[in-house]
Amino acid sequence: MPHHQQGPPAALHRTEAELTVRLRAAGCVFAEDEARLLAGSGATDEVLAAMLDRRVAGFPLEHILGWVDFCGLRLEVGPGVFVPRQRSAFLVACAADLTTAGATVLDLCCGCGALGVALADVVPDLRLHASDISGAAVGLARNNLAGLQAELYEGDLFDPLPLSLKGTVDTLLCNTPYVPSARVQTLPPEARVHEPLISLDGGEDGLEVQRRVAREAPDWLVPGGHILFEVGEDQEQECLRLLRDGGFDAWSRSLGDEGPTVVIGRRPA
Repeated sequence: MPHHQQGPPAALHRTEAELTVRLRAAGCVFAEDEARLLAGSGATDEVLAAMLDRRVAGFPLEHILGWVDFCGLRLEVGPGVFVPRQRSAFLVACAADLTTAGATVLDLCCGCGALGVALADVVPDLRLHASDISGAAVGLARNNLAGLQAELYEGDLFDPLPLSLKGTVDTLLCNTPYVPSARVQTLPPEARVHEPLISLDGGEDGLEVQRRVAREAPDWLVPGGHILFEVGEDQEQECLRLLRDGGFDAWSRSLGDEGPTVVIGRRPA
């Protein structure tokens, strides 16, 4: 009986080192971390090659993987939806310090629902409400908030919310867009090209949406309730002023050295 030699071995999986080289050449700052995530995705060689090509072309890694790790939670994300930034974990930490078990929380401009999910992970029994102008974002948020006591709404800021929610919100999370319009073109291509402009562009000084929220927020908050914004370091004083002008007690917290800045307003009791 003739002896048939085995054919050449199937193509080996691309190693993390090979992925890292290609990602680094494409200018990916965290090439090693990204290579590890891609290599660990479980994709076949063919799919992995396509994923790598998309990343090199500038697509957000999180959109390619279909998830993001935020505050230790794996959350679903997808094309056309804002990817939660790691810096926003500080906003969650600030909110956790002010929010008690069983509180009513409203997450405006919720995107994929990251802030509400992360806060519910550290403060028990929250009653969550979340809204976003993007139907795609609300769909993802619904998946990420599954299993929690949560209501989701699609529309512009407070517009889609039930009137019964007025005067009942203990904590209002609001990671509104805050990039000044003129600076949007300086953002990395994965944000500038692949995330919706409405989730990035905050108007001339970056605070247009915050002004709208601050005007209406007192109607929705309980006396003593809190509103929290993430802002750029150079926007801190103006955001404090607009909250104080709106009748809030206001202060800020920052991690410094270009770290995140959170501005907090408290509706007087």
